[in-house]
Amino acid sequence: MTAQKAQLEQQLWNIANTLRGKMDADDFRDYILGFIFYKYLSKKMELYANIILKPDQLTFDDIEGHESEEILIKEIKSAALDKLGYFLKPSELFSELARRGNAGGKSQFILGDLAKVLSHIEQSTMGTESEDDFGNLFEDLDLTSSKLGKSENDKNELIVKVLTHLDEIDFDLENTESDVLGDAYEYLIGQFASGAGKKAGEFYTPQQVSNILAQLVTVGKDKLKSVYDPTCGSGSLLLRVAKQVKEVSAFYGQEMNPTTYNLCRMNMIMHDVHYKKFDIKNEDTLERPQHLDLRFEAIVANPPFSAKWSASPLFMTDDRFSNYGKLAPSSKADFAFVQHMVHQLADNGTMALVLPHGVLFRGAAEGHIRKYLIKDCNYLDAVIGLPANIFYGTSIPTCILVLKKQRTNKKEVLFIDASQHFEKVKTQNVLREEDIAKLLTTYKDYTNGEFDTANIEKYSHVAQLSEIAENDYNLNIPRYVDTFEEEEPINLETVSKELQALAEQSEATDDTIANFCKELGINTPF
Repeated sequence: MTAQKAQLEQQLWNIANTLRGKMDADDFRDYILGFIFYKYLSKKMELYANIILKPDQLTFDDIEGHESEEILIKEIKSAALDKLGYFLKPSELFSELARRGNAGGKSQFILGDLAKVLSHIEQSTMGTESEDDFGNLFEDLDLTSSKLGKSENDKNELIVKVLTHLDEIDFDLENTESDVLGDAYEYLIGQFASGAGKKAGEFYTPQQVSNILAQLVTVGKDKLKSVYDPTCGSGSLLLRVAKQVKEVSAFYGQEMNPTTYNLCRMNMIMHDVHYKKFDIKNEDTLERPQHLDLRFEAIVANPPFSAKWSASPLFMTDDRFSNYGKLAPSSKADFAFVQHMVHQLADNGTMALVLPHGVLFRGAAEGHIRKYLIKDCNYLDAVIGLPANIFYGTSIPTCILVLKKQRTNKKEVLFIDASQHFEKVKTQNVLREEDIAKLLTTYKDYTNGEFDTANIEKYSHVAQLSEIAENDYNLNIPRYVDTFEEEEPINLETVSKELQALAEQSEATDDTIANFCKELGINTPF
């Protein structure tokens, strides 16, 4: 399976590079992921229709021109809209468009037909339960863009080339036990993020960090009623949580960027998450939250670091913020996201989010909110320091906060300093498997009350709440985890002998130089 996955990832990346020279990373990401998604929808449609038609000894290809075509299409469409959430005719399938585009071994004009098909996919959901999940999914796939080529023929030729190459790849969707394509799709998103610079943080959390957050919120659980990400990006965090448990009943997320919102919905569907099981909204989470009436068993997030927000005084009457008495500053929304997530957290839930180190020690309103969360609510469960330079687009060190409303260890908080445990790969620092395993084992030991093994010299410390109070609720990790490495004592007698030997060597060298100068009849330089 690993070899198959690696092969598919490489094949898809090679096709993506067909577009690389034509446009910037953001644009060719949208095109290649959009076309892969279209092929996925087509194959799922074909496989499902063939199952329905099997008793009639027909395939989906057989029904166009069939004497009962109208009835068959109507029945298949009705079933597909409920099961898959969308509908495609046999003539609208990816393989059919690719075949027509390359008929006779020459590029044929299909841009108009392709645009209609992509529009039809969205239109097929109108008035159905899946309308919100499929609406405008292909809006970033602009087939009229000059980025594809100067002339219509140039654009068509490039698109046909990409479709033809994609058509040759087996997505292996018949294998229901495998999620090779979903993983390959995730791989592509990660590859695009690695080359997207600062923008990458808008849509992708590195898998190593996703893995940690997902495991932190699922400790002791094999099923989840719900998981939520208020800044869900491409949905990688939500999907990573699903890999840690047997079942997640419902996925919720909110994403402000329309392009990234589309990418998230595609990613959900590509990982075979049924449209009835996810609810992703396109809005500003802090200013216009969409799921306020819901409470979630697991919450994960990688919010934009120190983002600006309105901090409007009107929010002082908002249930998310009113109890704290102060709002996060307009220049740094980090604690506003924390407060939002706490409000949405179920009583039996766990939340874990990544934030810049400043949230641990900054004062003023942030210090007030931090103190309220620890002293008055007692929600803080763990503080974990991560290495610098592990996120795309920023080199700053970050931390993970873990919060629970019903904590097992009500008088303690775990501090972990994992900042020096990584491997440098090219320009990025990467958490290795052993680094992640050590971090998670330490947290699990702490949750199980095994403080002896959770306290690791120069790595972790189980702090009493009284200790945090003594530090005026400053959570700066070095206050709790001493990582100071004492230097070896200096032997002054040895140093003295070494200096004496150097002096004697220098004197001998001076004598040699003086003799050479005397023989040459010149003055010595000293």
